[in-house]
Amino acid sequence: MTSNPHKAHEVAAFFSGVVDVTHVALECPEYRSDDVGEIAREKARYAYGQLGTPLIVDDTAFEIDALNGFPGPYAAYVLECIGNSGILRLMDGIQDRSASFSTAIAFADTDGFQVFTGTIYGTITTAPRGRKGFGYDPIFEYNGLTLAEIPLSEKSQISHRAKALTAFHDWFVKKYGFSG
Repeated sequence: MTSNPHKAHEVAAFFSGVVDVTHVALECPEYRSDDVGEIAREKARYAYGQLGTPLIVDDTAFEIDALNGFPGPYAAYVLECIGNSGILRLMDGIQDRSASFSTAIAFADTDGFQVFTGTIYGTITTAPRGRKGFGYDPIFEYNGLTLAEIPLSEKSQISHRAKALTAFHDWFVKKYGFSG
């Protein structure tokens, strides 16, 4: 469950041929924490209370080392306020351009809540590149390409979200014996 249709598309692509993923638009309270796992868990708790059906939710942090981890789990708000151009202005003249994306996937069902995380490390570019992806993808470089330059099929195998979804998938298959 996400209000971001791009994230929902990535999750659906990841599970294509395994299990059907349905996007449910549900406004959740904005939980605050420096821990994306805690935020995802609270969003899952709320959503499960509202819907009463097994579900997954996610939350993502974008951390820039030279900015002491800013914007962290407030990445969506910062993107809305200052955009990629604002991040690039903040990074102007800074040599250490290392950054990371981390995603926490929370699964909720009658047995409770489980959280799975994934992280990808890269650098901040000096200018946006690429037309694929969304959010910070045009300014986050991984192995020489921005995430906006990588086709979704490849991004769905290497991204922070893919790593979290893989951890969830492996747990789910082991727990429920379901493989699609």
